[in-house]
Amino acid sequence: MTERTWRKSSRSGSVHNCVEVAMSPAATAVRDSKDPDGGMLHVSSAMWRSFLDAVRSGRFRG
Repeated sequence: MTERTWRKSSRSGSVHNCVEVAMSPAATAVRDSKDPDGGMLHVSSAMWRSFLDAVRSGRFRG
């Protein structure tokens, strides 16, 4: 994931306190939009899909 295209949720509007994601076929990177030069979390694409499925179904209550 050397070239990243970061995006945030369209529901964030002009708010800057959200997370951003950059996806590739193999992995997804997640970062804090307030600290774009800070650390990132990298997870496999399969794990990211599992997380999104859990959120959408209501199984994840983070």
